[in-house]
Amino acid sequence: MTKLSVNINKIATIRNARGAQTPSVSEAAEKLQTFGAQGITIHPRPDQRHITRKDVYDLKPLVYTEFNIEGNPERFFIDMVKEVKPEQVTLVPDLPDAITSNQGWDCRKHKDFLTEVIQEFKNAGIRTSIFLDPDPQMLEAAYATGTDRIELYTEAYASGYSKNREAAIAPYLETALRAKEFGLGLNAGHDLSLENVKYFKQTIPGLLEVSIGHALISEALYLGLENTVQAYLKRLA
Repeated sequence: MTKLSVNINKIATIRNARGAQTPSVSEAAEKLQTFGAQGITIHPRPDQRHITRKDVYDLKPLVYTEFNIEGNPERFFIDMVKEVKPEQVTLVPDLPDAITSNQGWDCRKHKDFLTEVIQEFKNAGIRTSIFLDPDPQMLEAAYATGTDRIELYTEAYASGYSKNREAAIAPYLETALRAKEFGLGLNAGHDLSLENVKYFKQTIPGLLEVSIGHALISEALYLGLENTVQAYLKRLA
C-alpha cells in the first residue's frame, strides 16, 4: 500500500489568517493520524507565512507515524531539521517568494551542493528525498547525490489528467521505471486529489508515499476530515 502523508500547511494558513491558535496545527496532526493518515508533512518557509518554527518543534513529539519536513535546504532549515530529526526530509528548490513549490531540482547543476547537504542529513540518521520533475534523464544525477528517494512533482500530471490521463502520466511512468533501475525510493506530491490519485497509484510502480495537502484540506470542507482521509486510503490501497 502507498502511504498517505498529509501536508498540514493549509491548516496553518487558516490559523495565521486570524493571528490566534484556531484551527490548531497540533490537534490537526493528532486527529489526522487517528483518522488513518500514515504520515504528517510540513513545509516551513523562512517567512513563516504558514508553518512556523515553533510548529516544527511542537509537532515532533506528536507525530508517531512518519514526520516529513520539506523545504529549501538553507542553513536555518538544515540546522532545524537536524535538531528535530524527522523520519524524512524532502529537499525542495522553492524560492522565498514562491506561492507554492513549482519546480524540481536540476541535479546536474546542483549536484555538489545536494551531495553535501544529503550527506549532512544522512550523518544525522535522517532519510532524504529530493523533489524532481518527471525527467528520466535526471535520475543518474539524482542517484549520484546519494539521496534515498525522489519525490515526483505531480502538478503537470494533475493539470493534464482531465484532458488525457495516459499522456499526462507517461513521463512519470518512464521516470519511475528509471528510478527503480537506480534503486531509488519513489514518493510523489503536488495537486494530487481524490479525482486523480487512484490512477496515478495504479499506474506508477513502486510508489511508496504521496504527500497531499491543499486538495485534501479543500475536499475536507465538504466531506469532513476523517471521511476524506479514508477516501484517500481506499484509493491508495
